[in-house]
Amino acid sequence: MGSVSAEVKMDTDFDEETPFSTTPSAAIAASSSSSSKHHTFNFETAVNLPKFNHSRTRRISKSIYIVLIKAKINLLLPFGPLAIFLHYTTTAKHVWVFFFALLGIAPLAERLGYATEQLAFYTGPTVGGLLNATFGNATEMIISIYALKSDMIRVVQQSLLGSILSNMLLVLGCAFFTGGIVHYKKLQVFNKAAAVVNSGLLLMAVMGILFPAVLHFTHSEVHLGKSVLSLSRFSSCIMLLAYASYLFFQLRSQQNFYSPVDQEGDTSENSDEEEELELSQCEAIIWLAILTAWVSVLSGYLVDAIEGASESLNMSVAFISVILLPIVGNAAEHASAIMFAVKDKLDITIGVAVGSSTQISMFVIPFCVVVGWCMGKEMDLNFQLFETATLFITVLVVAFMMQEGTSNYFKGLMLILCYLIVAASFFVHVDPKSGDD
Repeated sequence: MGSVSAEVKMDTDFDEETPFSTTPSAAIAASSSSSSKHHTFNFETAVNLPKFNHSRTRRISKSIYIVLIKAKINLLLPFGPLAIFLHYTTTAKHVWVFFFALLGIAPLAERLGYATEQLAFYTGPTVGGLLNATFGNATEMIISIYALKSDMIRVVQQSLLGSILSNMLLVLGCAFFTGGIVHYKKLQVFNKAAAVVNSGLLLMAVMGILFPAVLHFTHSEVHLGKSVLSLSRFSSCIMLLAYASYLFFQLRSQQNFYSPVDQEGDTSENSDEEEELELSQCEAIIWLAILTAWVSVLSGYLVDAIEGASESLNMSVAFISVILLPIVGNAAEHASAIMFAVKDKLDITIGVAVGSSTQISMFVIPFCVVVGWCMGKEMDLNFQLFETATLFITVLVVAFMMQEGTSNYFKGLMLILCYLIVAASFFVHVDPKSGDD
């Protein structure tokens, strides 16, 4: 009995004195009985480190799911790599490369807007407005810059014009029509003051685009071939200054003046916005960089395939640039504008449709002129008479539709029918030769 007890005592002494153990139970017993601080620190570090890595992995996985998987429009994402694959494996299938690149860019444009909205939660209204002006139409700007590099100035002008026409006639018309059908028993209203200011900015943009065209076609230039370009660059700088002043006026000076008409729904709307905060500030910046880079890649293949698609489809480049490009590129804006109109939030609908047109006309178009100036390209505001007249009439029609601050399904139907007339006009329109006036 003495020898057995001695062996037991010797074993327990060895366990108490040994800082490391070969079994988990022995390690737990040793940690509870030992007063060694070094051993306790090693145990907690071994337990907490895997938890930290696991939480970080879960955050990354959640971010990827929210940005790339959650939205239904992301089902179109595989068309982007497919367009690149077809570009290098086929030589005569420009049509498929064009349409697949177009479909692949559509979800990226929507996700860019989403990431911009997420980042705007952290930056405040002023910086958020600048971010929306920059990244809200980043797809149009990137495609335009690639077209400028390829000396396709008419494609730049017509695609930007098509985005304005699509937003003002088709997007706004579908939103008014759908909202009027759903809420046919009531009169939908929106902030008339904000709509009037947007209409004024659009008319200013028409002025900036109209005068270079009139100067060119009346042969009244002081310096033939140079005055139109100089006037366009000067007017572009003025338009950029006007749009910056508009942002300051709207976001800092007159915030209450441009608040939504439906004040009762402000609390629920704010709660909805808080629930939509799903990305951290760092994640939003990273996703903006990734999505912008991917849009840039696809834009190059899209621009390269435009002329081949025009020949294969037997359609003019003007129709593809003005009608087809904006319809797919503005698919996300179509969906969001209609959704907010159905929810009877017409102020947001006006901001999506007319506000986007204001951004393109007062920011993106002058920005492209300045970028072309820096690149040595003769990008100007002379959109030719046919395009300029179309834009002028469109702005007048939409301004008259919004002057009462109300909407119904009949107004929406008229806007949709006007867009069909515009689409048919560009289908039979061919650009004049460079020497023709």
